[in-house]
Formats: sequence, C-alpha cells, structure tokens
Amino acid sequence: MVVKDKIAREDIQPPFVKAAADVKKELVAIGCELHSDCAEELISAGSDSCDIWGFNIYTDGHIDFISLLNVRPAEDNRSMDIKSPEIRELITRIVGKLLS
Repeated sequence: MVVKDKIAREDIQPPFVKAAADVKKELVAIGCELHSDCAEELISAGSDSCDIWGFNIYTDGHIDFISLLNVRPAEDNRSMDIKSPEIRELITRIVGKLLS
C-alpha cells in the first residue's frame, strides 16, 4: 500500500515489513510480499524506477537498507545494502515523517 498520510506502528507486523521509497517524490509503499511489489505500487502511482529504493521497517522503527532493488552497478551500488549515506538519510527522514 502506498502511504498517503502516516504509517501506524500496528501496520508493522513483527519482525518487520518490506517497503520501498521514491526518494524524489518522498512516497513510501509498505507491507508487500516482496520489495519489488512495493516498487510496482509506487510505479503505478507515477514514480520512476530509478528513484525507488528498498528497505525494511522493524516494529521499533529501526530501518535496514537491504533489498534486491538496491543492486545497481551503474549507480555504484553493487550490493543489496544502500551504500549512499545521502539516500539512507533521505529514506530515514521520509519514514520518520510518516511513522506515527
């Protein structure tokens, strides 16, 4: 589901939910079976795939930045973990604004 207003803590099922963020439009989709499903929801809402990164949100609000969506050799991100501190910070800020 693409988050319009807030992410309620009760929407985060233990131990975590998969999510994807459009770092340009500051949109988040959560709760999909796969990160790629969340990315598809964002693309359906008008996002460009190059702006979408995957991550996980844990019940305590902790975020990890591991997803197959993040493997982007052309953007010098060769692992499932987001290496860019700027993108990590953007996602952390976007989720922080949405998490209630």
